Amino acid sequence: MVSGGCVGAEGEVDPEAVAPAAATEEAVVPVQAPAREVVVGYALTTKKAKSFLQPKLRGLARKKGILFVAIDQKRPLSDQGPFDIVLHKLTGKGWQQLLEEYREAHPEVTVLDPPGAIANLLDRQSMLQEVSELDLTDCHGKVRVPKQLFVNTDPSSIPAAVRRAGLSLPLVAKPLVAKSHELSLAYDPTSLTKLEPPLVLQEFVNHGGVMFKVYIVGDAIRVVRRFSLPNVDEGDLLNNAGVFRFPRVSCAAASADDADLDPGVAELPPRPLLEILARELRRRLGLRLFNIDMIRQHGTRDRFYVIDMNYFPVGEKNTAGEKR
Repeated sequence: MVSGGCVGAEGEVDPEAVAPAAATEEAVVPVQAPAREVVVGYALTTKKAKSFLQPKLRGLARKKGILFVAIDQKRPLSDQGPFDIVLHKLTGKGWQQLLEEYREAHPEVTVLDPPGAIANLLDRQSMLQEVSELDLTDCHGKVRVPKQLFVNTDPSSIPAAVRRAGLSLPLVAKPLVAKSHELSLAYDPTSLTKLEPPLVLQEFVNHGGVMFKVYIVGDAIRVVRRFSLPNVDEGDLLNNAGVFRFPRVSCAAASADDADLDPGVAELPPRPLLEILARELRRRLGLRLFNIDMIRQHGTRDRFYVIDMNYFPVGEKNTAGEKR
């Protein structure tokens, strides 16, 4: 089962260590049998499976007594296994129903994670709600979410809706369904009419062009730096118009961990702050495998914003050089 972000085999015995005791009649020490393998059934798209289940990961898992087994999505889950853990990143009502029925029939199996909980991170309208309700003002820093607005109306009415909501330009436009990593930056009211709802508009916060990706696996936390969108100043607002589209921001190729950065930009968020944030979000979201995208407001040391979250982030290299 999963505990503290690690899955491993317990009770392994070194034969050389127990041999002397076994040979001594006066001290008969019972040798504990090796624990059985931990079977992880996985249901991933072909692309995700190839990205996640790298040979290095499989080899490390075998040494730890962990066996990855592909789940046949065309057969009932109860006819497969037995599994100790089910790891998945699939969508669709059919799969969700199949998995929920399996969870009810096999409560002893750890499912990473329940489909209902994952749904919280698939809708950007509600994704950051739990973060906005947290009170972390006195926890080694302040964590907030940018002002944002859900838009599902005629594009021509977006400028008026933005004014009513009190949002300031520029605005980041993100697809409502968090399956796409594409985002756009709108500098002026006219460009807002060129957007394609449904979407979420989020106030842009200057952050020195660096984002912190916080990976959470159970109790374990890992943070990496990624290059992000550069700061926007008054001159940019005056001299730019239109919608600027970014197919993907902060991917692994944009790693900033080894870059020569201003220390005020590069400094990682305080560890105690991340631990409290991760613990609270695990509890509120009911998830154990997700990541948080955080930025530090430029010119401050302790003011952070959570701008996005993702379930089971797979496909980019982490700081250990392994796929995440």
